[in-house]
Amino acid sequence: QVQLVESGGGLVQPGGSLRLSCAASGTGFGILGWYRQAPGKTREWVATITYGGGTNYPDSVKGRFTISRDGAKNTLYLQMNSLKPEDTAVYYCYFHQSIPIRDYWGQGTQVTVSS
Repeated sequence: QVQLVESGGGLVQPGGSLRLSCAASGTGFGILGWYRQAPGKTREWVATITYGGGTNYPDSVKGRFTISRDGAKNTLYLQMNSLKPEDTAVYYCYFHQSIPIRDYWGQGTQVTVSS
Protein backbone atom coordinates (compact mmCIF):
# COMPACT_ATOMS: atom_id res chain seq x y z
CA GLN A 1 0.00 0.00 0.00
CA VAL A 2 1.39 3.40 -1.02
CA GLN A 3 1.67 6.06 1.67
CA LEU A 4 3.10 9.54 1.21
CA VAL A 5 3.68 11.79 4.22
CA GLU A 6 5.14 15.28 3.75
CA SER A 7 6.97 17.37 6.33
CA GLY A 8 9.21 20.41 6.48
CA GLY A 9 6.87 23.21 5.51
CA GLY A 10 6.77 26.50 7.33
CA LEU A 11 7.25 30.24 7.16
CA VAL A 12 10.36 31.60 5.48
CA GLN A 13 11.46 35.07 4.36
CA PRO A 14 11.91 35.93 0.68
CA GLY A 15 15.30 34.76 -0.50
CA GLY A 16 15.40 32.03 2.12
CA SER A 17 15.57 28.26 1.82
CA LEU A 18 13.48 25.34 2.94
CA ARG A 19 13.71 21.58 2.48
CA LEU A 20 10.60 19.46 2.21
CA SER A 21 10.61 15.75 2.89
CA CYS A 22 8.20 13.02 1.86
CA ALA A 23 8.26 9.62 3.52
CA ALA A 24 7.23 7.37 0.66
CA SER A 25 6.37 3.77 1.47
CA GLY A 26 5.04 1.12 -0.88
CA THR A 27 6.24 2.90 -4.02
CA GLY A 28 7.81 0.91 -6.82
CA PHE A 29 8.36 1.54 -10.50
CA GLY A 30 7.01 4.97 -11.37
CA ILE A 31 7.57 8.69 -11.02
CA LEU A 32 7.85 10.62 -7.77
CA GLY A 33 7.32 14.33 -7.65
CA TRP A 34 6.09 17.49 -6.03
CA TYR A 35 3.11 19.65 -6.92
CA ARG A 36 1.81 22.80 -5.28
CA GLN A 37 -1.48 24.63 -5.02
CA ALA A 38 -1.86 28.27 -4.07
CA PRO A 39 -5.19 29.69 -2.85
CA GLY A 40 -7.59 30.18 -5.73
CA LYS A 41 -5.27 28.49 -8.22
CA THR A 42 -5.08 25.07 -9.81
CA ARG A 43 -2.51 22.53 -8.66
CA GLU A 44 0.73 22.89 -10.60
CA TRP A 45 3.71 20.67 -11.20
CA VAL A 46 6.92 21.61 -9.37
CA ALA A 47 9.39 18.77 -9.91
CA THR A 48 9.58 15.10 -10.82
CA ILE A 49 12.16 12.34 -10.57
CA THR A 50 11.90 9.10 -12.48
CA TYR A 51 12.73 5.61 -11.26
CA GLY A 52 16.02 5.95 -13.15
CA GLY A 53 16.85 9.25 -11.45
CA GLY A 54 16.03 11.69 -14.23
CA THR A 55 14.68 15.04 -13.03
CA ASN A 56 12.48 17.71 -14.55
CA TYR A 57 11.30 21.14 -13.49
CA PRO A 58 9.11 23.89 -14.90
CA ASP A 59 10.82 27.18 -15.74
CA SER A 60 9.23 28.83 -12.70
CA VAL A 61 11.44 26.86 -10.29
CA LYS A 62 14.33 25.65 -12.46
CA GLY A 63 17.65 26.62 -10.93
CA ARG A 64 16.09 27.29 -7.53
CA PHE A 65 14.50 23.96 -6.59
CA THR A 66 16.15 20.53 -6.51
CA ILE A 67 14.35 17.22 -6.20
CA SER A 68 16.19 14.20 -4.84
CA ARG A 69 15.54 10.92 -3.12
CA ASP A 70 17.20 8.64 -0.62
CA GLY A 71 16.35 5.09 -1.62
CA ALA A 72 17.63 3.60 1.62
CA LYS A 73 15.33 5.83 3.64
CA ASN A 74 12.43 5.76 1.13
CA THR A 75 12.38 9.53 1.34
CA LEU A 76 11.83 12.16 -1.32
CA TYR A 77 13.18 15.67 -0.86
CA LEU A 78 12.60 19.09 -2.35
CA GLN A 79 15.31 21.63 -1.65
CA MET A 80 13.94 25.11 -2.28
CA ASN A 81 16.32 28.06 -2.49
CA SER A 82 15.85 31.74 -3.32
CA LEU A 83 12.22 31.48 -2.33
CA LYS A 84 9.76 34.09 -3.56
CA PRO A 85 6.35 35.13 -2.21
CA GLU A 86 4.78 33.51 -5.29
CA ASP A 87 6.13 30.16 -4.09
CA THR A 88 3.61 30.29 -1.25
CA ALA A 89 1.36 27.25 -1.55
CA VAL A 90 0.48 23.87 -0.14
CA TYR A 91 3.08 21.43 -1.45
CA TYR A 92 2.05 17.86 -2.22
CA CYS A 93 4.14 14.76 -2.66
CA TYR A 94 3.04 12.68 -5.65
CA PHE A 95 3.61 9.19 -6.98
CA HIS A 96 2.58 8.06 -10.43
CA GLN A 97 2.48 4.26 -10.42
CA SER A 98 3.12 2.72 -13.81
CA ILE A 99 1.67 -0.79 -13.34
CA PRO A 100 -1.24 -0.59 -12.83
CA ILE A 101 -1.58 3.10 -13.62
CA ARG A 102 -2.64 5.02 -10.54
CA ASP A 103 -1.76 8.33 -8.89
CA TYR A 104 -1.18 8.83 -5.18
CA TRP A 105 -1.01 12.07 -3.20
CA GLY A 106 0.20 13.06 0.23
CA GLN A 107 -1.80 15.28 2.56
CA GLY A 108 0.25 18.40 1.77
CA THR A 109 2.46 20.76 3.73
CA GLN A 110 2.10 24.53 3.83
CA VAL A 111 4.94 26.75 2.64
CA THR A 112 4.60 30.48 3.23
CA VAL A 113 7.14 32.96 1.89
CA SER A 114 6.66 36.32 3.52
CA SER A 115 8.58 39.04 5.29
